[in-house]
Amino acid sequence: MNYLCTNFNNMDYNTQREKLIMPEYGRHIQKMIEQVKTISDKEKRNEQIRAIVQIMGILNPQLRDLNDFKHKLWDHVQIIAGFDIDIDSPYPIPTKEEFDLKPEPVFVQNKPIKAACYGRNIENMINLIAAREDDEAKREMIKMLATYMRQQYLIWNKDSVSEETIFKDIEKLSDGKLVVPDDIHLSALSMDASFSRPGLNMPGDNNNKGNNFKKGKNKKRKKN
Repeated sequence: MNYLCTNFNNMDYNTQREKLIMPEYGRHIQKMIEQVKTISDKEKRNEQIRAIVQIMGILNPQLRDLNDFKHKLWDHVQIIAGFDIDIDSPYPIPTKEEFDLKPEPVFVQNKPIKAACYGRNIENMINLIAAREDDEAKREMIKMLATYMRQQYLIWNKDSVSEETIFKDIEKLSDGKLVVPDDIHLSALSMDASFSRPGLNMPGDNNNKGNNFKKGKNKKRKKN
């Protein structure tokens, strides 16, 4: 029992080891690069690093899909070595500052959405169209926008909606900047469009065909 306790106490845990800089290459690659850093002969260092780079490419074959995958491997050597290794790289040697640069923050609109059924993209499109000068292209954009808004409306609301409701929503979402001309009208919804909502099946679709087939079989059984 004392022997087992002694062995457990001497076990090497990952939490006690040096932190892995790039886990995808594993601890052995990191140890090999650290060992190369201790070699005094630069030619031998270069020779050993070239062999390590080849192993790194084998361990991460997905990098071969990149046009500059070898360049990536040599950059990863520098990262794992802590940018503190004197070797002759076939590519410009990166600096730690280059990799410490933080990306520019992505702009996120905090303004609440006016109508959830349309979403923010619809609001952005309305604002863009409202800012255009009046011409035939703008008329076509308004009609296409209204048609798309009607489809979105039907997904979340009723089975039918009048074009007047859609036109009023456009005016409301644009804060009165975009008014649909009186001579613009939406075409009637087709059966395909009106029954394309989730959970609804058109008469004669695959599910109904299956039901009709079952009904036909039941009728035959009753006759027999």
